[in-house]
Amino acid sequence: MILSVLLQVSGAVQNAVAGSQGVAAGKADFLSLSVIDLAVKGGWIMVVLGLLSLLSVYIFIDRYIALSRNSKEDKNFMNIIRDNIHEGRIETAIELCKREDTPMARLIMKGLSRIGKPLNDINAAIENVGNIEVSRLEKNIGTIATVASISPMLGFLGTVIGMIVAFYDMSMAGNNIDIQLLSSGIYQAMITTVGGLIVGIMAYVMYNILVAKIEKLVFLLEAHASDFMDLLNEPSN
Repeated sequence: MILSVLLQVSGAVQNAVAGSQGVAAGKADFLSLSVIDLAVKGGWIMVVLGLLSLLSVYIFIDRYIALSRNSKEDKNFMNIIRDNIHEGRIETAIELCKREDTPMARLIMKGLSRIGKPLNDINAAIENVGNIEVSRLEKNIGTIATVASISPMLGFLGTVIGMIVAFYDMSMAGNNIDIQLLSSGIYQAMITTVGGLIVGIMAYVMYNILVAKIEKLVFLLEAHASDFMDLLNEPSN
């Protein structure tokens, strides 16, 4: 008697476990399918957001590599420039700057080419080149900032459009309105807001990373420009 009861309980437990596993698997399949399905049902807004995300990632990678390359500097560069200036080898110093081909080297090269003129003219020429170099460093950075700004708004626009369509479908359904019809239209509309926020946050983070690297590089340019102007006074001392 006791054995039969235990067997019945054991069978019930096994059936319950199997059933729960089936439900969990079904939920996992539903979730994995629903994410893809929602992304597709987001409509043309999701296509635009996808293109904007690809554009911002491409610009970020391109600018990050360029900034990392331009941030590299030879710590002996200014010492070599100083030695050449003291020994009167200006052309040799200019050739060294051409070989380096970095924003800092181009900045110093402009100053070297103006040696012999008043210091104010040299300083003004260096500042002009510095502004040009900063403009080059900031190339396309504004595009990422634009993506960060408009992506959430595009997502919200998609949600508003989706809600309009959902309520229109409800009005056309007449007396056949049910909660499933309403919820289906709403969650499909909300996916564009989620997509817009994801793209916007991603672009915002990438923009700030690039801005931080640019500010660091600009600080180095200003420091080396100041060192060069001090260097021009050394031979006369």
